[in-house]
Amino acid sequence: MTPDPQLQREQGHFIASVSGRLNQFLGEQEAMMATISPDVAPLIGSISSLVTGGKRLRALLCYWGWRGAGGSAEDADIVTAGCALELFQAAALIHDDIIDRSDTRRGGPSVHRRFMQLHEVQGWALDAERFGHAAAILTGDLCLSFSEEVFTDIGLRSAAGSEARRIFNLMRAEVMAGQYLDILEEVAGPVRDRAGAVGRAQSIIRYKSAKYSTEHPLALGGALAGARTGLLHGYSSFSLPLGEAFQLRDDVLGVFGDPATTGKPAGDDLREGKRTVLVGFAINKARPSESEYIDRMLGRPDLGEEEVAEIRRIIVDCGALSATEALIDEFSEKAFSALEDLPLDELPLTALRHLAEAAVSRAA
Repeated sequence: MTPDPQLQREQGHFIASVSGRLNQFLGEQEAMMATISPDVAPLIGSISSLVTGGKRLRALLCYWGWRGAGGSAEDADIVTAGCALELFQAAALIHDDIIDRSDTRRGGPSVHRRFMQLHEVQGWALDAERFGHAAAILTGDLCLSFSEEVFTDIGLRSAAGSEARRIFNLMRAEVMAGQYLDILEEVAGPVRDRAGAVGRAQSIIRYKSAKYSTEHPLALGGALAGARTGLLHGYSSFSLPLGEAFQLRDDVLGVFGDPATTGKPAGDDLREGKRTVLVGFAINKARPSESEYIDRMLGRPDLGEEEVAEIRRIIVDCGALSATEALIDEFSEKAFSALEDLPLDELPLTALRHLAEAAVSRAA
C-alpha cells in the first residue's frame, strides 16, 4: 500500500513537534537540576535517552484520536498530551525493567544497568546493584512526576479537559494495578489453579499493557477534542482488542523473537519468569512432566540456551504457540472490524489502520 503523502507529512510534523517539546522540557529540567548539583545529571540523561526515538505509538494514537474527533492539526495541547504519554511510558519502562531484572532496553543497557555501570566505573563503595536499582527507581519516579507536570500544562477547565484528566488518572492507576498482578502471578502462579493461568494472564496484559498502550491514548486524544460518548466507546471497541493483540505479539517475541531485531536476549521473558498467556497455554496443554519442567525453569536468571530451546519446543509441540497466534488473530479481527465502524474521515481512519497493522504484525 502506497503511503498517503498528506498522512506522512502530518504524522511526521506531529512526531517532530513531540520530540522538540520533549527536548525543550527536559533541557529546562536539566538546567534546574544543575542548580541542585552537577551529580544529578545522570537522572535527566537517562530519561532523555529513553524518550529519544521509539515508535511513538501512544502519542500517535492520541493524535489520531484527537484528529478523528475534530481536533486541529496545529493545536499545541495535543503535542503536550503526546509528550506526557511518552514520559509516562518511559517511567513505566524504567520500573518494569527493574521488576523484570531486565538488563537491556532497545538494544542498550536498561537504566538500572547504566547506573550499575556508573558505580563500577567510578569505583564507588558498597553494592553496585543496589545503587543501580535505587537510582533507577528515583529516575522512574522523577519521570512520572514530569509526565504529570507536562499534562497539567494542557487547558483542563472545560468538560473535555475534565474527561481527559479522568482518563489520564485512570490510565496510571490501572498500570500500577496490572504491574502488581504481574509480579503476584510470578510468585503465586506455580501454586495456583493451573486451569485459570490463561485467564489471569489475559487480565494482566489488559491492565498492565493493553489499556495504556492503545485504549487510553486514543480516548485521551478524543476526549481533549470533545468527542461524544458514542465515539469514545467506538474508540475503545477498536483499541482495546488491538492492545491485547499487541501485547500477545510482544509475549511471543519475548520467547521466539530475534535478539538482533527485538534488542533483548533470546528467551529473556523466560528468565524473567513472565507467566504470559503463551506460558499459560503451555502449562495447560503440555504433558504433566513438561508442565513441571516449565514451572521449574521459569524465572531462573541462569537459564541457558539448551533450556530455552527445550521450553520453546514444548510450547510449539503442545500447541501453545498456535493457540496464542489464534488469539492474536481473534483480537486483531475484532479491532479491524470495529475500526471500519468508526465514523471518521478518511485520513484519521487510514492512519489508525496503518498503526494497527504495524502493531499486530511487528517483529520488534
